[in-house]
Amino acid sequence: QFGFWRILEASGTVPGGLATRTRVMEALERASEIYPWMVELRRAIHRHPELAFEERKTAQRLMAGLEMLAIPFEYGGVGGGIIARLGSGRPGVPTVALRVEMDALPGSENTGLPFASQVPGKMHACGHDGHMAMVMVEASCMACGPSSAGMWRGTTVWARLWWRVGVITAFADGFTIAVHGRGGHGARPHEAVDAVVVAALLVMAIQTLVSRETNPAYPSVVTVGKVQAGSAPNVIAEDAILHGTIRTTRPDVRTRILDGLRRMARAIGELRGANVSVEAQEGYTPVVNTPLEADIARRAALKVGGNGGW
Repeated sequence: QFGFWRILEASGTVPGGLATRTRVMEALERASEIYPWMVELRRAIHRHPELAFEERKTAQRLMAGLEMLAIPFEYGGVGGGIIARLGSGRPGVPTVALRVEMDALPGSENTGLPFASQVPGKMHACGHDGHMAMVMVEASCMACGPSSAGMWRGTTVWARLWWRVGVITAFADGFTIAVHGRGGHGARPHEAVDAVVVAALLVMAIQTLVSRETNPAYPSVVTVGKVQAGSAPNVIAEDAILHGTIRTTRPDVRTRILDGLRRMARAIGELRGANVSVEAQEGYTPVVNTPLEADIARRAALKVGGNGGW
């Protein structure tokens, strides 16, 4: 475990140092005062989730915290981001960016927790609520906030520091497959082209893109997370829509899976006499830790915590 403020001291961004274990423990005791604020912030955000590009109240809550801390920021409006800056303003000084996401996911929370989502059909299931609370605490550690908020310059926050050179997160691409068949009565399937059957064939075939067409040394996953089809139990569906995601760590694997997805869609459409189209939504590229920056983090961690930490 490493003290966040001690990491700042090791980097030379703040004067002085926590020279003894006694002083560290005193700082840790003071830090406990900020913990309830962080918990309540996270739970308040968790109670009121907002989907992507709809984060009005979430952004307002974060901006109120930044204003309380007297941290300047820019806001891109609803659906945009918030950029807050702290530093000396000196040119050429290295910059560290702390980034979090604000959106929740569609879904119903049935946890029974006292701070569970109060918005039907929306919930924080990805941990973004916790990420937002953590980055606000980190901001409070680097800014001089009002004493009434229990924040001060020099707070020690404890965390585990983990690093690795290379790919940390994957490409995140989406896809939509539209199946158009021919509707009919459930008693006369020979007169129809069942879009549900075609969609089911596609879901099963897609699994082999990873298990049989991708080098197992390169992590990748394809998920069909949403299927829409049909209008009644005794009616053969004319249309079906599949929504999914593709996560890969290499550009060549990404291309291979996307090409394979289109190939399978064409082949299964031809096999069952349906019209099948694929639309790919290009997502974020991977986070890749370059050797230089990863080594800076490693050396800073060792400097403040030693090989085994405390």
